[in-house]
Amino acid sequence: MRLLETVAAHEYGAPAKQLARETGLALPTTYHLLRTLVHEGYLRREKGLFFLGDAAERLSSSGAQQKRRSTVADTLAHWRDSIGVPLYYAMYRDGEIEVICVSDSRETPAVEEWADFRETGHAHAIGQCLLSQLDEDARRDHLARYPVQSITPYTVRDNHALLRRLARMPRMEPVVERQEYALGTVCAAIPITIGATAATMALSLPSHQSDRLLPAAHQLQTEIGRHLGSLALSISI
Repeated sequence: MRLLETVAAHEYGAPAKQLARETGLALPTTYHLLRTLVHEGYLRREKGLFFLGDAAERLSSSGAQQKRRSTVADTLAHWRDSIGVPLYYAMYRDGEIEVICVSDSRETPAVEEWADFRETGHAHAIGQCLLSQLDEDARRDHLARYPVQSITPYTVRDNHALLRRLARMPRMEPVVERQEYALGTVCAAIPITIGATAATMALSLPSHQSDRLLPAAHQLQTEIGRHLGSLALSISI
């Protein structure tokens, strides 16, 4: 690891003898490790100089992605506790609804995914919020793959009714759903658009606390607005 870190510090590469001196390793040990790391793809050698290889770049990329996911999880946990509701982060990627992170607690349990979120986007606030950010063709494509189906007595009736509802939704306003996905639960989702990425942060409450839904949604929206700049990279996972 010290050898990898030392190579990474030399943008224009470094020879084996210099790497041995800087790491404090014996030269034979350094040569042995360098050969192994080159063979495994963590380093590459050009004209006697060593550079980071593709495997090391992938490792770095994975670490950066994990750090971004951790940032989102920490932020959701903080807002969950301050607002007092379970929170969800989701995005629309490659034609699919993906719930990336859920932050709940014993006091604020999340909605049980009793029907696949990907297939029931028409029935929950997360899906409706993401679909509202797509263009007409992308919405119709999604519904061709995942047509509207009855989930509860409150679920939207058919594809046409859902498309009309989506077209009427005010841009960048919270999307509210009441018992359309799960009886006894109300939800709200805040649209987030970073470049071409459609994302959302959402919250849920028991239906007997429905009077808290909009105030909590507006509080979440305010928090997102305050921190969107610092979160922009993190939420584009």
